[in-house]
Amino acid sequence: MKTAYVKDESVISIDESTRPSLESGDILVQMHACGICGSDLEKVFGHYGQPSMRLGHEPAGIVLEVGSDVSEFKKGDRVFTHHHVSCYDCHFCNHGNETMCKKYSETNLSPCGLSEEYVVPAWNVSHGGVLKISDSISFEEAAMIEPLACCVRSWKKFSYVEGDSAAIFGVGPTGMMHVMLAHTKKFSKIFCFDVNDFRLDFAKKFNITESINSMDEHRMQKILENTDGLGVDVAIVATSSLKALEDAIDLVRKGGTVMMFGVPSKGAMINLDMSKIYSKEITIVTSYAASDADTKDALELIESSQIDVKQLITHTYPIVDTQKAFEHAKSGDNAMKIIITK
Repeated sequence: MKTAYVKDESVISIDESTRPSLESGDILVQMHACGICGSDLEKVFGHYGQPSMRLGHEPAGIVLEVGSDVSEFKKGDRVFTHHHVSCYDCHFCNHGNETMCKKYSETNLSPCGLSEEYVVPAWNVSHGGVLKISDSISFEEAAMIEPLACCVRSWKKFSYVEGDSAAIFGVGPTGMMHVMLAHTKKFSKIFCFDVNDFRLDFAKKFNITESINSMDEHRMQKILENTDGLGVDVAIVATSSLKALEDAIDLVRKGGTVMMFGVPSKGAMINLDMSKIYSKEITIVTSYAASDADTKDALELIESSQIDVKQLITHTYPIVDTQKAFEHAKSGDNAMKIIITK
């Protein structure tokens, strides 16, 4: 079976790998679709700050085989599989910090989600890491469950009310998911920031207030004019750009919230005027990954058509063209979500 690996900086190798052996509680899945996300790009082209260098954590497919102790799933089931599953019994889990759980980072798909076939370990199978998907959604849509779940989790971390305003910095696939979530929360004004003209134009299709180039010298004025001089209630930084984080702090209102959602490179540093943070009473919140509870919420949003992720999928590539797909995703050239298929 073909599997994608990080071979060297900026280089992906597609190797023939041996199917891992199946233990009694495991399931074997044939990958039909797997999304490329920002953390994957950091692993290949950047300096990823987390331990795992495995590619592909947004896979969906069909169950090929189940272990002898597995009763909930059977051959032929259409499934989404979450790569990490926490224990729900440690100090972190008991405080709602499931993605900080030690077990969370220890549970992985083998060899990885970006493989023609992969094994889901017994822990994931028995702890909610596998979700059956209905025939009403495609595998490509199911591959969007995990990134949407990450967005869903971040919205659980700050307060907002109907009619609030939001600025989304970085309107790639997850940035646009934040736009869509803001609509479901009945936000009255949504501003989108990016340096990519294709994505700025793409965002205009989603009933937003304004699409603004991040280099626009009048960006502060545009926000103030549309928010009664206050600034936005919530600023979501869905990019690794630290300049976007600085802008978010400037453009959020007094008492507002900045959600740091994008994955920064390891060692990324920023100089902040902390007196500004203090005097404006800005809350800065971070959100890393998603729990299986978040993936269930995301699946419900997709299957109920509250969030139409199909709109975000612009390109698909077969697994043999993974290098080309990653380079396309990195460039962002006329692209939103890029999906790898079997």
